[in-house]
Amino acid sequence: MHDAIVHPSGARMRWVELPGPDPARVYVHGLGATSAPYYAEVAAHPLLPRRRSLLIDLLGFGISDRPREFAYTLEAHAGALAAALEKAGVADAALIAHSMGGAVAVVLAARYPELVSHLVLVDANLDPHPPAPVPPGGSGIASYGEEEFVEGGWKEVRDRVGPHWWSTMRLADLRGLHRTAVSLARGTDPTMRELLVSLRMPRTYLHPEGDAPDDADGLRAAGVQVLAIPETGHNIMLDNPDAFARTLNNLLP
Repeated sequence: MHDAIVHPSGARMRWVELPGPDPARVYVHGLGATSAPYYAEVAAHPLLPRRRSLLIDLLGFGISDRPREFAYTLEAHAGALAAALEKAGVADAALIAHSMGGAVAVVLAARYPELVSHLVLVDANLDPHPPAPVPPGGSGIASYGEEEFVEGGWKEVRDRVGPHWWSTMRLADLRGLHRTAVSLARGTDPTMRELLVSLRMPRTYLHPEGDAPDDADGLRAAGVQVLAIPETGHNIMLDNPDAFARTLNNLLP
């Protein structure tokens, strides 16, 4: 395990690192998740040539610290992640980011392009969305007020999301989880989609087969590869790790 101080409070971001040559691959988890359980099989997959790989947890999640003073917005997460990568000596990395982590990764790539050589978004959030009603399979965290969520709303979320998602969500700081969900629902300005189409590095959007992102043609017109991964749901890397690893091998130098 490795870590770096990324906040004036002394809070540390931590990651599991697999050794190998640079340029590195950086794996970023989604809301209520943690990177090692989601990406370990893929990062060590025999179909992928060995590279230095960082399976990193954002502040408030997994094995990273949970500073009360941190804003937990998408922009704040991107800044903290950039600080961790800079202190780890990472540059020109392949950034592979799932769901909410994809939204953070888009902000990071827009603000710190020297850190990213290829952006791979895994069924990532690109557009703001209202906090209610709760979509099928969604957490509904942003539909609560912060104190309401901390004082008991999290129990309703736990029961709604089921044991698989809760197995990692339970590791998250409740305020950090809520603030991140609210920021994700609000989105960025410009939006994550607008930032993505403006980027110039190679960009790929992976989605479950049969569930393409909104305006996929618009993404393609902006130079974003949009690729379907068969036999998967939202957690593509867990549902079909062989196809996911094969796709990464084809995409990344």
